Amino acid sequence: MGTLIAHPESKEKSDALKAFMKALKIRFEEEKSPYNAEFVEKIKRSEEDFKVGRFKAIRTDDLWK
Repeated sequence: MGTLIAHPESKEKSDALKAFMKALKIRFEEEKSPYNAEFVEKIKRSEEDFKVGRFKAIRTDDLWK
């Protein structure tokens, strides 16, 4: 059978998903991320902002002015 990867947005959704899979006797693995979910979301938003041009470039000569 195939593999499904879910990305629950909150602990409540994660707990509900686990309970559902346990009730149906579906094997699952849980990976803990070493990073805070909010931090990861900020990084992803920042990368997206950069792609669409929402950033400000500062020359190294102007850094300490």
